[in-house]
Amino acid sequence: MQVFASFSLIGSFWLLYLLGYKLSTAVWVGLIVLAGIDAETGVIMLLYLDIAYNKRRDEGGLSETALREAVMEGAVRRLRPKIMTASVIVAGLLPLLFGTGPGSDVMKRIAAPMVGGVVTSVLLELLIYPVVYSIWRGKGVNVR
Repeated sequence: MQVFASFSLIGSFWLLYLLGYKLSTAVWVGLIVLAGIDAETGVIMLLYLDIAYNKRRDEGGLSETALREAVMEGAVRRLRPKIMTASVIVAGLLPLLFGTGPGSDVMKRIAAPMVGGVVTSVLLELLIYPVVYSIWRGKGVNVR
């Protein structure tokens, strides 16, 4: 799980680079918050994938096709909640990212890594997790 969290950091560091922000205490606070959000939503995605996998397995075994369908079912059930979560986080942080009032320089540095990381986190959880999960679970699947 921790290996995948680094994918979210890629988006964070890209946005920090594009905005010209250097690492500071505020940036580290944003990175720590991002890691918490990413871990939570990643665990929920894996839970949905496991539920779909176990349901298919209990219905009568798993073929390669059934595994693929189970992973697709689990990922699709998580699609709307993940998109909604990410869009609410980004919408809530954009005013901080573009604010100009007192203390905005600190708030921008907290919001920037979170916005960049949440965007790549969506890609991670909806594209990479299901693929890695199906490879992992597919090791024990008998092809019929």
